[in-house]
Amino acid sequence: MPKQKTNSGAKKRFALTGSGKIKRKHAFKSHILTKKTKKQKRNLTQSGLVHKVDEAGVKKLLAMK
Repeated sequence: MPKQKTNSGAKKRFALTGSGKIKRKHAFKSHILTKKTKKQKRNLTQSGLVHKVDEAGVKKLLAMK
């Protein structure tokens, strides 16, 4: 049986932490920033973690399981 390919889009968007969690960036930070508050933009800059519910799907895209 052939190996599963890694999804190229997922490869660019997600990173693995040392403890095995999946890091992600927040959405809504690329354009139309004039109407967003400073606080909103600042909070979107920080990276977040993928929720447990979505972790299995992301790992599948990254060909981890």
